[in-house]
Amino acid sequence: MKILCAADGSKFTKKALAFLTTHENLVGPEDELVVLHVQPPLPAHVRAMITKKTVDDYYREESEKVIKPIKRFLDRHSLRYSASWVVGHVTDEIVATVKRDKVHMLVLGTHGYGLAGRLLMGSVAQQVLTHVDVPVLLVK
Repeated sequence: MKILCAADGSKFTKKALAFLTTHENLVGPEDELVVLHVQPPLPAHVRAMITKKTVDDYYREESEKVIKPIKRFLDRHSLRYSASWVVGHVTDEIVATVKRDKVHMLVLGTHGYGLAGRLLMGSVAQQVLTHVDVPVLLVK
């Protein structure tokens, strides 16, 4: 089974990964864990004021702040995994990865803002749920 874990670097991502590593019935030696971090794009007016190399370096450095600790954590467990990052709209990139990579299950750490928070700012988990047709495990 191929499992996608969307990682934002929050304590909720850590909880989701800890849950996966302690439940061998979810991620066993035959399964593959795919960790994806989505780096939101800088606003166009900001990108216009700095060089492309500076923008690319920024994306890489910010993404590595999320990915490196995850790799260290997963290296301590006997899981097959890959970890990558992309730049784009979080929901769109997660949904695209689920479909493109033929993921069997999606795992998200959820911030759990509740109804008021979703109404004001939206919820990545809620948006993703409406666009994927695979099981989704939300870890709070």
